[in-house]
Amino acid sequence: MFETVLIANRGEIALRIARTCREMGIRSVAVYSTADRDSAAVRFADASWHIGPAPSPSSYLSIPAVVEAARLSGAQAVHPGYGFLSENPDFAEVCESNGITFVGPPARVIEQLGDKAEARAVMGAAGLPVLPGTTEALTTPADAKEAAQQTGYPVILKAVAGGGGRGMAVVRDPDDLVQAFKTTRAHARSVFGDDRMYLERYVDDARHIEVQILCDRHGHGVHLGERDCSVQRRHQKLIEESPAPRLSDPVRRRMCELAVRGALAVGYVGAGTVEFVFAPDGEFFMMEVNCRLQVEHGVTELVTGIDLVREQLRVAAGLPLELRQEDVVPRGVAMECRVNAEDPARGFCPAPGLLTEFGLPGGPFVRVDTHAFPGWRIGPDYDSLLAKALVWAPDRETALSRMDRALSEFRIEGQGVASTIPFLRTTLAHPAFRTARHTTGLVAEMSREGSSDSESGSESGSESASESASGTSTETRTKTDGDRDEAATP
Repeated sequence: MFETVLIANRGEIALRIARTCREMGIRSVAVYSTADRDSAAVRFADASWHIGPAPSPSSYLSIPAVVEAARLSGAQAVHPGYGFLSENPDFAEVCESNGITFVGPPARVIEQLGDKAEARAVMGAAGLPVLPGTTEALTTPADAKEAAQQTGYPVILKAVAGGGGRGMAVVRDPDDLVQAFKTTRAHARSVFGDDRMYLERYVDDARHIEVQILCDRHGHGVHLGERDCSVQRRHQKLIEESPAPRLSDPVRRRMCELAVRGALAVGYVGAGTVEFVFAPDGEFFMMEVNCRLQVEHGVTELVTGIDLVREQLRVAAGLPLELRQEDVVPRGVAMECRVNAEDPARGFCPAPGLLTEFGLPGGPFVRVDTHAFPGWRIGPDYDSLLAKALVWAPDRETALSRMDRALSEFRIEGQGVASTIPFLRTTLAHPAFRTARHTTGLVAEMSREGSSDSESGSESGSESASESASGTSTETRTKTDGDRDEAATP
């Protein structure tokens, strides 16, 4: 096992990795930008290393800075967390060339699966169902129009190098395709430095279900069940749960078995997820593979009792999986809500500021992953994630009640600071979510409901429906006055 691991990330995930390192007797090294000098991860880690100023390209995204910190600190391995360099094949390759173990898949696998068009092709060849669409990058609007005509509308344009819910556009009308292609391509070029696009059929009223996989360097792989991540805003996950509700056991088994098959077919190593679209008619299709730990990995940890970071480190050290598929027995229901420093009343605009109070929930089967604390300043340089609230319960109804209770116990105050907690509680109470009949369109549906009720002029003694849809109320704004898929993504 490694003696020293450098954590190439920040925020709650850096702290979470450092904690498992300590339990395993591994020395942890936290890297930090100038803005994160006094962060919780830096305070907790056994050592820390300054890698640059606040802007991500000069610090957390700087491969030379991170690798040099690993070399000089004596780290044998680098854990990238999620976001930032976690799915960068160049970073993985540079680590390997410097004799440093990258905690994740080999660079060639990251490159292959990071190209979303190529991933569709290779997973299709392994027997996974994929949505109709292109397997090669589109280079011109004419190519996109021809592909869309063959695929059938509606379609979704996606950046080949995309991730974190960015670089996507749904097109329903052929007349809108050319402009959508140009706009999305320009955005992809700006954000990812890669303007290649691909296209696939868009499924309305779909659910987003992902399967957690774990593979070692010896050709063995298991799945750790699935998570439903259908509650999203602009393709950013907000609430996740496991097991996926209203999913038949035969479909569940098939989806999980295919995920492992696809991973082994490409020589996958480490923890990852295979993401699926689940259509209203019961069909499902592979969307993409995430070559890293997910933000919502704690949901799987709660239902399985398996520490995914520990398993990542063991696999990276070359040890075979201790787990057999029959050893993985999920129990109960786990749920996660992402608490962001955003103001739903202002279109989810980031709401940075100095935290003057930050009280956390407690009680049975409640877990909070956070790096925030009173006196910490939420800056504008990074993602707005404040905390991940997680609960476990023997059944979904109890999990819903427990999550609402946990969210109600948060105390977040600070000048200019707001949070998404009111919005999350409103979502938990929505009839479609409570009966598990929600899809990826739930948040948009809530917004429409709010607008409709507001226009009708309906009033009541409680918060209005429009406030309910946006997740704000006078009472909650007073309590919280004073966070998206990849919490560490710049």
